[in-house]
Amino acid sequence: DGLTAPTFNMAPSDWTVSSLPLHPGYLVFFTVTLLLASRREGLYGPLQTHSLWHELRRTIQACFTAGLLLCGGMYVMHNTAASRAVVAYLLCLTTLFLCSLRSWWRYSLYRRYESGLDTRNVLIVGSSHIAEIVRRQISGNYRLGRTFKGFLSTDKETQPQAAEFTKGSLQQLAEIVRQHFIDEVIIAEKCATCDVIEMIETARDLDVELLVIPGFYDQLTPEAPIEYLGNFPVAALHRSNSKAIAHFFKRVWDFSVSLLLLTLLSPTLLAIAAWIKLTSEGPVLYSSDRVGKKGRIFRCLKFRTMVANAEALQHGLREHNERDSILFKIKNDPRVTSAGRILRKYSLDELPQLLNVLRGDMSLVGPRPPIASEVERYQLQHFRRLEVLPGLTGLWQVRARQDPSFERYVGLDLAYVENWSFWLDLKILVRTAEVVLRGTGS
Repeated sequence: DGLTAPTFNMAPSDWTVSSLPLHPGYLVFFTVTLLLASRREGLYGPLQTHSLWHELRRTIQACFTAGLLLCGGMYVMHNTAASRAVVAYLLCLTTLFLCSLRSWWRYSLYRRYESGLDTRNVLIVGSSHIAEIVRRQISGNYRLGRTFKGFLSTDKETQPQAAEFTKGSLQQLAEIVRQHFIDEVIIAEKCATCDVIEMIETARDLDVELLVIPGFYDQLTPEAPIEYLGNFPVAALHRSNSKAIAHFFKRVWDFSVSLLLLTLLSPTLLAIAAWIKLTSEGPVLYSSDRVGKKGRIFRCLKFRTMVANAEALQHGLREHNERDSILFKIKNDPRVTSAGRILRKYSLDELPQLLNVLRGDMSLVGPRPPIASEVERYQLQHFRRLEVLPGLTGLWQVRARQDPSFERYVGLDLAYVENWSFWLDLKILVRTAEVVLRGTGS
């Protein structure tokens, strides 16, 4: 009818930086200033000792500071093209997003603390009235993210209420820290300066945090910032070399990969389950209590590869054990089923442990989870391998799987704990894939 449809001549190539609501350079500037302001507000430190409202207030302050600096930068650059409404929207949405994210993170963290997960094990030096108050603060508030493990005697008079919790003397600090997976030592009693210096050296060697009640050793903590453990102020004599960010990304990697593998391998898992059910009596899955990170007990899953009463038959096979010391392994184990031999050959019996990885009980790579009877026979240096999450595969599996030596087994696990990196995990996973494809499993 003489009317023509409107035409839009803007091609994809016509989209330029100048057509964006805000120049990418300003976005980068805003991001950098926000990170710096957040660091200045202490938002990347331990916030469990502060309330949620305190954290949100600091978050808003950091966002407001970054927004003011962005406006100042635009004014200095004489930028009149960008809408101030866009800047206001950016600031409001960023603040809302970060506040929501931090609220959700704190809620999730509290849920894990309530379940006893991801908490820091605490040892209190001293058995005075103040030490008892600190213990009550920790034991009475799970939101602090700490688990009280015991007192350490300083050879002074011990309070009656502290006697049952005393783990040992000051001279046994290194041994107790290792055996009980201590993350934090709090000095709550006046000690000799030489003893404190020795504790600092031990904390450095074992990479644990050493805190003190202010007023006891002001000459050793002149510049240390005061933090609060519940209602109690504390200052740090030594901070551990925490890899919190690296461990966070390792957990994200474990969760993502295990979820992807479970999805892709679900037909294979169902087929294996049906095969086991049709060829032998008993349940499809075998679960056993294993010792995980920091001695936490969890149920480890596997496809059943042995007869139903395999554990009852193990005692009679002790004389045929081909491993030394604590380990138990027989090459031609009569308890293994026909399906189990093939599953073990290609390590397919371990696949259900992807569920353990998904739940956070295990990692894709790490020392293999031991049973309680093995841990009972550990020497002091062996406890180091329990300071990280156990793994679906590890350094020992790809380098010395057929080596019967327990010392070699532990030595490789300790080497992994000491030298862990994301690239080491990738190399172990690639080597594990080669081992599985070659069928050189146990």
